[in-house]
Amino acid sequence: MRSDIQPDSPLLTPAEVAALFRVDPKTVTRWAQQGKLRSIRTLGGHRRYREAEVQAFLHRPVHQG
Repeated sequence: MRSDIQPDSPLLTPAEVAALFRVDPKTVTRWAQQGKLRSIRTLGGHRRYREAEVQAFLHRPVHQG
């Protein structure tokens, strides 16, 4: 686990993350499947994302190439 990500950070739904990035929630799920963004699974199997990790991903520089 990254030391700069707080383990007690609030959890966000895929829809909440998608709203921050202005993308479809399915895109957020794809990012998690590709390992770009870590997700936590609820007991019901739904994905949740730590707010601190999402914010770090949001402010990460974009690679050009």
